Amino acid sequence: MKKLIIFTLLSCALYAQEMKISIKPVDNDIYKKECGSCHFAYPAGLLPSSSWNKMMLNLSDHFGDDASVDDKTFQTLSSYLNMNSAEKAMQYKRSKKIVKNLKGTTSDTISKMPYMKKKHEEIKENLITQKEVKGLFNCTACHQNAEKGVFSDDDVKIPNYGKWKK
Repeated sequence: MKKLIIFTLLSCALYAQEMKISIKPVDNDIYKKECGSCHFAYPAGLLPSSSWNKMMLNLSDHFGDDASVDDKTFQTLSSYLNMNSAEKAMQYKRSKKIVKNLKGTTSDTISKMPYMKKKHEEIKENLITQKEVKGLFNCTACHQNAEKGVFSDDDVKIPNYGKWKK
């Protein structure tokens, strides 16, 4: 019985290590409601504040849609994104790497960030552009626990391919 308990505890510890949070998960209900109603509510730590500001200033043409919000909501969203942007979340592995790889760029899309392009360069283009994924912007298609802030290679399952192995 003791062996079974020890085995169970070790298994849980190994699984917890695999599920390590690498970016701060979204913890703002207004952001989840406003942005998450149309797409995955991206963690703010995936972009620097300059990129979030650029995006927020063009909500009337947000990737072809009008995502305009009232002034109060705009202030809430902008504040949340800026307070949790990549350079303000350096205690998280992915945010730290995103900032390190900026190289003076200000992108208004996560998928065009130098770190994101580099991180996904080994994945064949047809796997990224297939209808089940659509593009790098669709994190949840492959990152099974993206909503929890888990973006480890061990947690990737690509549709029509399977578990990702480097």
